[in-house]
Amino acid sequence: MANQAETFLIIGLGNPGPKYDKTRHNIGFEIVDSLVKSWDAPNFSPKFKGLFCQLSRSGVKVLLLKPQTYMNLSGQSVQEAVHFYKINPSSQLLVINDDLDLPPALLRLRLCGGTGGHNGLKSITECLGTESFARLRVGIGRSDKIPTENYVLGKIPTVEQPAFEEAILHAREGIEAILKDGLPKAMNVINVKRGQDES
Repeated sequence: MANQAETFLIIGLGNPGPKYDKTRHNIGFEIVDSLVKSWDAPNFSPKFKGLFCQLSRSGVKVLLLKPQTYMNLSGQSVQEAVHFYKINPSSQLLVINDDLDLPPALLRLRLCGGTGGHNGLKSITECLGTESFARLRVGIGRSDKIPTENYVLGKIPTVEQPAFEEAILHAREGIEAILKDGLPKAMNVINVKRGQDES
């Protein structure tokens, strides 16, 4: 297909360790885990300061990576994989991250942009030397009562879990579209679904 990359690197952001499982900040890990399960991908193995696996999907060599450096050093892991596979960040890289500025479970695909104060994106931008990489932003909302650091590291509440499960399915559909048709066309799948307007 036009715009299709031969190799595509998908990064799910999060923090390692059981204490961070199912927290808002780890939604990137959850989406990558969902891809692995849905695609019957190989088991992760330690590589690039993260957990890594690769497979073929829609004629594309897909690389899946969950950095294990903790969020604020995610760029070290991403940089190693980008350099090893000679990835072009603007066309062959997708970073999946939580976003405080979007309502819970709302998805937005952006092809480039700032970090929005997200420490994982800050680290990746610094290590790669560019903001020109796609990011799939998963809304987690904000709290007026809980400090931001505690909020992002908090577990997703039971009442919100069905919405996040739907968001993970939606993200999988969008990533399939990226692999088949390229990043720009996939924006129509991710950002316009259910009558949403791109922002």
